[in-house]
Amino acid sequence: MTNWPHPVVAREGWPFLALAAIVSAVIAYFFGWWSLPFWLVTIFILQFFRDPPRDIPQGEGLVLCPADGRVIVVGDAPDPYRGGVKSVKVSIFMNVFNVHSQRAPVDGTVKEIQYSKGLFVNAALDKASSDNERNALIFMLDSGVEISCVQVAGLIARRILCYVKVGDRLMRGQRYGFIRFGSRVDVYLPPGSVPKVAIGDIVKASSTVLAELPRP
Repeated sequence: MTNWPHPVVAREGWPFLALAAIVSAVIAYFFGWWSLPFWLVTIFILQFFRDPPRDIPQGEGLVLCPADGRVIVVGDAPDPYRGGVKSVKVSIFMNVFNVHSQRAPVDGTVKEIQYSKGLFVNAALDKASSDNERNALIFMLDSGVEISCVQVAGLIARRILCYVKVGDRLMRGQRYGFIRFGSRVDVYLPPGSVPKVAIGDIVKASSTVLAELPRP
């Protein structure tokens, strides 16, 4: 089990959770059972912003899932963030009941960050990868291999948060960002990478192996 420097409830949710709890408590004090819907909203906010620790598999060449959710794309595709080079693309869709923090899929250095403004169509649609607001991190491994990991906003998600900068060194499983209220993450891997997930699989950030990089 990795050491977990973040609270079990993500800091991004503290203001929302505090406000919901205060409102619920006030309504409960004055109106009793009429506060039940407000407590349900508070519980929903609590589960949305949960950020539990995860087991982190170790092994050379492993790429870990950067987010919780359901796999919706596995296949060859050009990487638009690295000049359209041929890549293996894996996409994970996060609904409102998934954990929404993003974690580094590999040990590596942030070589480049590309932010693009865009729309807010349903993140489960293929066109969300190119049309929606998104933030791409290009990781460079010590071997020189590069992968792109893209935070994509969704229909309800209106805020992409990224806490790293170019030159930062991240370890696999290290938390680097958060997307609020439904979204997706696209990962572009070098040709020859072997996906370890299939369309429809339910995956967990850091603890699920997404793919294995080609051996040199």
